[in-house]
Amino acid sequence: MSIGAFSLSLTVKDLQASKEFYEKLGFSALGGDEENGWLILKNEDCVIGLFQGMFEKNMLTFNPGWNSNAEEVNPFRDVRALQEDLKAKGIKFITEADTSTEGPAHFVIEDPDGNPILVDQHR
Repeated sequence: MSIGAFSLSLTVKDLQASKEFYEKLGFSALGGDEENGWLILKNEDCVIGLFQGMFEKNMLTFNPGWNSNAEEVNPFRDVRALQEDLKAKGIKFITEADTSTEGPAHFVIEDPDGNPILVDQHR
């Protein structure tokens, strides 16, 4: 089962300070909206998202339909189909994608240690 491109979403206190820190480690901007408190950075195959004031905890993030360069991948498994697959395997959901819709949607699950996992489809 492919659940999409992986990144780590970090909750940050100061977006600019975090951006500058990660740039020193070789990361560069891939996307985002700094005015609205978020930025996506990449260093080789490693992708991180910096989010100020959006999430309570750091989380693992997967993006169905994208590769690690935020480019479309076709075909891909829709987030709602992934949700149904995981439900059938007994996974408990924190939030669910609306199955009556198409296109962008997301769900959140937690691993056994309480680490949140966001599966976020953008198209």
